[in-house]
Amino acid sequence: MHGLQERIQETLEVIRGQWTREPRIGIICGSGLGKLSEALTIEAAYEFADLPHFVLSTALGHAGRFLCGKWNQAPIVAMQGRLHFYEGYTLAEITYPVRVMQALGVDLLIVTSASGGMHPQHHPGQIIVIDDHINLMGDNPLAGWNDEDLGPRFPDMSRPYDPPLLEKALEIARQKNISAQRGVYVGVKGPNYETRAEYRFFRAIGGDVVGMSTVPETLVAVHGGTRVVGLSTVTNVCLPDALTPVTGQEVIDVAHQASRNVRIIIDGLIQHESRTMKSELFP
Repeated sequence: MHGLQERIQETLEVIRGQWTREPRIGIICGSGLGKLSEALTIEAAYEFADLPHFVLSTALGHAGRFLCGKWNQAPIVAMQGRLHFYEGYTLAEITYPVRVMQALGVDLLIVTSASGGMHPQHHPGQIIVIDDHINLMGDNPLAGWNDEDLGPRFPDMSRPYDPPLLEKALEIARQKNISAQRGVYVGVKGPNYETRAEYRFFRAIGGDVVGMSTVPETLVAVHGGTRVVGLSTVTNVCLPDALTPVTGQEVIDVAHQASRNVRIIIDGLIQHESRTMKSELFP
């Protein structure tokens, strides 16, 4: 996308007009997880419509706000709601907020989402710490012209989700008695939920959960050198031979109920990062 850095600077000017902290952590609040923002001491809030080059969130349960503030005294920026491919936007538009986060100073992105669980041991409300992903969206936000100042033409994706922080997230879950597993996330365009044959296919190729987000943001984050932690809430179990209908509102409701556990894991990760940051400043 030509002129991307110029657009980013125009967005930064609006944000920096009210908020001047240097955040190292960014959070994307997925479906039903907008209340995660309640842990944030909000110092500045922007509707997506008020930020240059942001597009509007039209998805169910997504407020569409960009929040700036502190979480346990750590400067944080957060998307209260996200953008999706099925809304008709390009992947470049969907991932533009991640570019803005990186320009603000974010070097850790925590991505949350709702997903369908395809493993027989999954249950609604379970947290999946994403170990890897499969991109079946039919597109890639890194396709097209590449700005080498933002990232390499051919970024490595051998470990898109930061291994030490992945283990830390699982450790926090164990300590807090939260049901969590690692798993592979299959990213699809949506907006329909999948057929029985599609679930069988996703499981056969190595998928554990399936959803309509996360992958584009992760690709752009890694492209820009940002570490990523992915936390996906299983909102419905998708076993082809025992498949039952599901609605968008049901997905939102389960994700909302599980948001407390997601918040506990994020809180532990932020505390861990804060301690790490202090040790870097005062070795």
